[in-house]
Amino acid sequence: MSGSNWTSGNVPAQDGRVAVITGANSGIGYEAAAVLAARGARVVMAVRNLDKGGAARDTILAANPGADVTVKQLDLTSLDSVRAAADALRTAHPRIDLLINNAGVMWTPKETTKDGFELQFGTNHLGHFAFTGLLLDTLLPVPGSRVVNISSLGHRLLADIHFDDLQWERRYSRIAAYGQSKLANLLFTYELQRRLAAADTDTIAVAAHPGGSYTELARNVPAIFHPAYRIVGPLLFQSAAAGALPTLRAATDPDVRGGQYYGPDGFGEQRGNPKLVQSSAQSHDRELQQRLWTVSEELTGVSFPV
Repeated sequence: MSGSNWTSGNVPAQDGRVAVITGANSGIGYEAAAVLAARGARVVMAVRNLDKGGAARDTILAANPGADVTVKQLDLTSLDSVRAAADALRTAHPRIDLLINNAGVMWTPKETTKDGFELQFGTNHLGHFAFTGLLLDTLLPVPGSRVVNISSLGHRLLADIHFDDLQWERRYSRIAAYGQSKLANLLFTYELQRRLAAADTDTIAVAAHPGGSYTELARNVPAIFHPAYRIVGPLLFQSAAAGALPTLRAATDPDVRGGQYYGPDGFGEQRGNPKLVQSSAQSHDRELQQRLWTVSEELTGVSFPV
């Protein structure tokens, strides 16, 4: 099926499936949660702010009174919070069908997580790496289970894995740091898929990106550009609902295969309906994937059951 034909109406019934979505209180994550809940999934919104998460859940339930939606606290800037959230989820949901690692920050001023990691790398990659590792054995026994990592067109922009200064302690570029974190999402996806396949599991790892979407993610655009962004953003970028379609296709299309990457089908992959796309050559560097994996295990203290 081509990208131009695939919409949220193509999401198959999700009855009986458990879907955990990080950062589901707004933007892409919220839209994905709303569609999955409407299709019958038991949706867990893993969010940092419980008040915002509760409000988002109430909005979904108002539109779908019979939906099964819960909110769990998850602060990806704290490995203690990641472990606590994973423990709570393992107790509540011993079998998970779908883990969508969606939460993220973009172009933040130089800050660190509670564990001392550069904020974008720590949140976008290391937090999700740890969360996935701690939850993976709840997915492995489930036929058709998936891990979906959300990357970005930014994985090509000034992107490299700066192993000599992963936490940007000697220098800092908010754009390059974001690019590093989004490249890391893809390197992680492809290495995880390789390990899942080698272990002969039925779980797959896939990735998606939303193109250019008008969401809260751009809150850290330099202040001088805020007025222009508020005016021009809705005209240049697609809605969060449209931006969520690659995520939803990667998560639910029965034809998806492990290691694939989905994005919009329009010019420059900025907008449009979801299709299979290609990530950068660098993201497919196996040595880079394995080196990042090893470093990520060391930094988070989390190892995987594959």
